[in-house]
Amino acid sequence: MFDATPGAGGTLFRTENAVGDSRAPRRKAKQGIAATTFTHEEARLVQAEADAAADSVARARALQIAARLSVRRPRRDATSRRGIGELGSVPYRGGSDEIDLDRTIEVLAERPLPEDEDIIVRDRIRTKRSVVLAVDVSGSMKGERVATAAATVGALAGELVSEDLAVIAFWSDAAILLNLGQPVKPMNLLESIMRIPAQGLTNVAFPLELASQQFARAPVRDARVVLLSDCVHNAGPDPRLFAGRLPRLDVLLDASGERDVELGRDLARLGRGSLHVVEDFRAVAPAVSAMFGG
Repeated sequence: MFDATPGAGGTLFRTENAVGDSRAPRRKAKQGIAATTFTHEEARLVQAEADAAADSVARARALQIAARLSVRRPRRDATSRRGIGELGSVPYRGGSDEIDLDRTIEVLAERPLPEDEDIIVRDRIRTKRSVVLAVDVSGSMKGERVATAAATVGALAGELVSEDLAVIAFWSDAAILLNLGQPVKPMNLLESIMRIPAQGLTNVAFPLELASQQFARAPVRDARVVLLSDCVHNAGPDPRLFAGRLPRLDVLLDASGERDVELGRDLARLGRGSLHVVEDFRAVAPAVSAMFGG
């Protein structure tokens, strides 16, 4: 069961699963991989200090990652709802009655026997994506790793500042730092993440469930979740159950310490996305650029 508590700068959620539940799926622990279990932990309200200083290491890394990022713009989509997006010229599909005469004449000059699609019309074209960034701030991601995760969010948010963006920080619980539709402030997001102490176990399923709720409030077209984690899941239900319910799930897996590449691969496969394993922050920009087709 999920319980929501309003908090400063977002909403704090907590999980309530029984300790040692015999129904929990368990996977034998391998070297560097923790076994999958359920836990029961009381959530704590995260209160970021108003005058807390930004982490200098994370800020510097964010700037370096941002300098190398190349996120391709979303496809121009003429099948979205009328009235949404910028006005552009597209082939006629029965949804517009404003003909673009100049473009249509160019097409007809090459096709004496035109089809309906050869008529060019003016219509609204949606060019925004809906992206949810789920960033792991659990105990296994402390120190250098959480600084890299925060830097990745800051840099990627800068690239996606004109998109519909949401950011969820998670451990055994979760905090929504930005909802879809709210203004994007990249460095504020970075600082918000760094104010959350790296603690607790890792519930990968929970942010995927919260991401589904975010998409329920926005068009699902060209939507995806980007999971930033070591994927060492050790609290809550099997996250594989939630991955397939998302429009798309891409995984950026930090392999600089303990990690579970097998779970990361399964999540990306079930979520119809891609897995990118990185050893340090220098590998983040090429991985994210590949993830978005840059």
